[in-house]
Amino acid sequence: MQLKDAILERKSVRTFSTKKPDWRKIIHALDSTRWAPMAGNFQTIKFILVDDKERIKQLQAASQQDFVGQVEYVIVAVSDYEYLKKMYPDFAEIYGRQQAGAAIQNLLLSLVDLGMATCWVGWFNESEVKRAVGVPNNCVIEAVLPIGFETKIQNTRSKKAELENIVFFNKYKNKNKEARSKVSIDGA
Repeated sequence: MQLKDAILERKSVRTFSTKKPDWRKIIHALDSTRWAPMAGNFQTIKFILVDDKERIKQLQAASQQDFVGQVEYVIVAVSDYEYLKKMYPDFAEIYGRQQAGAAIQNLLLSLVDLGMATCWVGWFNESEVKRAVGVPNNCVIEAVLPIGFETKIQNTRSKKAELENIVFFNKYKNKNKEARSKVSIDGA
């Protein structure tokens, strides 16, 4: 699959089939996270692949979203900012969140490329998630990601904004028409 296709096909799936993914393919998708940009090259984000049914139920309860419990695998993304705090004391949390987002996006696109689906769950009770998967208090839960296959019932993904409404030239809100005609998602 081409990168552009993965980007356009990626969507948040909340209804999963009962088909169980191959955990080795999930590990392959997780490998893509290592290539995300990291401040100081410190790999602060870690991933926990959960297949224990009881832990998945705990993650479902912590997120209060039923679809989290409909899958055979859930990934919990965890950051430890300790190294960043030593190198970048004023920016550790900002850098940590940025690199977590980049790594998670790599994971999302890799899962699409491998035919799997997920939903980036960002609302959850952090202490309950930590308790469910044994994460220390000094770490930050970045996301809960149920992994599976999309059912045949598909909701079409709506585009949030046209390109011309999110790209400005030289200053905020400048939609210079001459320059805008030179920009497209295809790079043409």
